[in-house]
Formats: sequence, C-alpha cells, structure tokens
Amino acid sequence: MSDSTPDGWETQLRQNREEKDEFFAEHPQSPVPPEHRDDFDGLDYFDPDPDFRVEAEVTVHDEPEPVEMETTNGPPTRYLRVATFAFELRGEDCKLHAYRQENSEDDTLFVPFRDKTTGQQTYSGGRYMEFEPEGELETGDTVTLDFNLAYSPFCAFSETFACPLPPEENWLEVVVPAGEKTPEFGED
Repeated sequence: MSDSTPDGWETQLRQNREEKDEFFAEHPQSPVPPEHRDDFDGLDYFDPDPDFRVEAEVTVHDEPEPVEMETTNGPPTRYLRVATFAFELRGEDCKLHAYRQENSEDDTLFVPFRDKTTGQQTYSGGRYMEFEPEGELETGDTVTLDFNLAYSPFCAFSETFACPLPPEENWLEVVVPAGEKTPEFGED
C-alpha cells in the first residue's frame, strides 16, 4: 500500500474487501459452497481501525526452525519459522512468528494466529495474515502489521479444505477485533 495519507490504507482496505466479496460471490473457485452463493452478500468485517496497524520489530531467523502445523482436514504440514515480529497491542507485549513453506520460493510470509476473539467473533480455527516484505528483511527492521487484513481460511467456509491451524506459539492473549469475522451462511 503505497498511499501514505492517514486514511489511504482504509480506502485501500475497503476496496480490497469489495473485490474479495465479489470474488467469493461469483468466482467458480470461491470457498463459499455453491448452494450458498446466491444468498451471499459479503463477508462480515470489523470496522477498519488504525489501532490495529502496529509497528513490529523484526527478528530474522538465519537458520529457520521447522514447525509442523496441524490441519483442519488432513495430515500436518511443515513450515519454516523465518521471522518473528515483536509489537505492542492494546498495552500488551506480543510476538507473532512468520512462516514460509519448505522449498517455497515465494517471499510472502504466512502469519497464522489466534486471539481472544477466536471461536467467538472469529473463526474457531484461527485467522491468517500474509506479510509481503518490500525487500530483504533484516533483524532490527520495523514493519507495519495490519490486523485489519486478518482473514478466515477457506476451511471456515467448507470442510473440503485442509487449512493449517496456528501453532500455540502464535496464540495472542489479547482481543483483536479487526479483520474478518466468522463467516455466516447456511446456519438456519
């Protein structure tokens, strides 16, 4: 997000949400089961909140440790813990680890997490964020983690998907009312 005006991120966020809702409603690869797509009128989100855009200090792991993550529907999957983000959120010191699948050439970091909304306002299996570094991350760098971008994995919509569950080291002890809420459809 290159727009640095105070609400530029919010404009971009709202646009991203509209595009995602359209994809979920109409695309053949939508995770929303076909029988629910006609009634689907968009995901339920927390309101955008700048307090959930946090500055995090990076620690890069030069020799990443493998982490095996349980999945919702299938065998565990292995990731490498490539970085740790340390930040303050709601007055608490927090840490989230960022992962990359083994043998992946993708620069995007996978940041699965649970928080005190998990299983209540948000999907019981946790939520995900993706972090795309603008260059090579180095220990001591400061980056912005935006929990407004937190999303529910595809398995929140259908049991046919196998999704990694956030490991216990990524369970936050704070309430993070930002990003996507639990998908609601077909629960009549």
